Amino acid sequence: MKTTLTSLSSSLYNQDFHLWVKSTIEILQQKRFAELDIENLISEIESMGNNDKKSVKSNLRILLMHLLEWQYQPEKRTNSWRTTIKEHRHRLEDDFADSPSLKNYFLEVFNECYQKARDLAASETGLSISVFPVECPFDANLVLKSDFLPE
Repeated sequence: MKTTLTSLSSSLYNQDFHLWVKSTIEILQQKRFAELDIENLISEIESMGNNDKKSVKSNLRILLMHLLEWQYQPEKRTNSWRTTIKEHRHRLEDDFADSPSLKNYFLEVFNECYQKARDLAASETGLSISVFPVECPFDANLVLKSDFLPE
């Protein structure tokens, strides 16, 4: 019976993901562990962790890009840029509040994200990428401060 229930659950995963989630929650709540679709459950948990990391990288890239634009195109500063900077800081704060260990990941990928932000800033501003320093001019912890804007 275990194989049949697991097969049904796996089939449900492919046919109706939302129903599979509801069913999996019910199975867990009722401690019917033998009925769990372990392979798909592991896959989904891994995916959740990866999504959190992608969120950190994406928000950090956008934040750094706008900080570069703010610094290197002062004549084009707008409230829209300021709002975007604030929004991406808030998103990172939310990620860190939900999962404090993501702050370590933020520090790990900071330089990688800066290189991509540099490329994005060059593309968006039309300035040569050489205008933007190869090394990030901003301290990793400083970019998260709500009142920080480069000169």
